Amino acid sequence: MVIAPDGNNLDLLMNVPLTVTAELGTAKMLVRDILKLGTGSVVELDRLAGGPVDLLVNDRLVARGEVVAIDENFGVRVTELIEKP
Repeated sequence: MVIAPDGNNLDLLMNVPLTVTAELGTAKMLVRDILKLGTGSVVELDRLAGGPVDLLVNDRLVARGEVVAIDENFGVRVTELIEKP
């Protein structure tokens, strides 16, 4: 049983699905440029290679981290938790 700091039982929330997104960066492009994309195309993002990755839960920033490779899969190692505003 998980108890919140205020004494409420959090077990009811433990199986609620959430959408987790790792955002490497963003880019703004015109439709005509998107339609030209193909295999091997490169899209320049607004961040430097090797820079921090934003981790969002339901479109809300909760952490930052770094990309890691584990076997043939990629993941994010959390390096910073974002406090509530």
